[in-house]
Amino acid sequence: MRHRDVGELMTREVVTVPQNAAFKDIVRTLVEHQSAAQGDYFRSLPEREAWQEDKAAGLRAEEPMSAPPVCARPDWTVAEAARLMEAQGIKRLLIVDETDTLVGIVSRPDLLRIFLRDDDAIRHEITSDILHSTLRQSSTAITVDVADGRVELHGTVRFKSLIPVIERLYRTVDGVVSVKEQLGFADDDTLAP
Repeated sequence: MRHRDVGELMTREVVTVPQNAAFKDIVRTLVEHQSAAQGDYFRSLPEREAWQEDKAAGLRAEEPMSAPPVCARPDWTVAEAARLMEAQGIKRLLIVDETDTLVGIVSRPDLLRIFLRDDDAIRHEITSDILHSTLRQSSTAITVDVADGRVELHGTVRFKSLIPVIERLYRTVDGVVSVKEQLGFADDDTLAP
């Protein structure tokens, strides 16, 4: 089972300005690049009435920005990145390589893209990586249906103790929204001897 990493979801073409860039230079850069981040930058600025004062006073990029920057590596999992963003209360995470060079940026919407994963890809990963490779179960014993990321399981497993394990493993597959199991078992190995 393979989880998508941040490097697969990040935006690689990051538009930057120097920290001492003036207000007009920031706006010009955002407009020139039609930056999707434009709205969030402007929301971080003071209220509209205060803008006039800030523009006149020469607001610089370093004033509304967060420092020090919160960074991650491209090989981090989506879960690791999401946990860091939540802990730091940020909407974007800078992605740097081993030399701390900026290589991309990932946002909350980027991380949510894994839930748009194709149902056939989810089904294939569940049946080949988990069912066959990890659990060594026959594809005829368990039927896997996936619709909009919702997984339904039908069939019979050898031991009752496998059912919660299967359900937990399936929930960890990228793109799975929910798991509903209707599995039977041949042997109840959960009973005390």
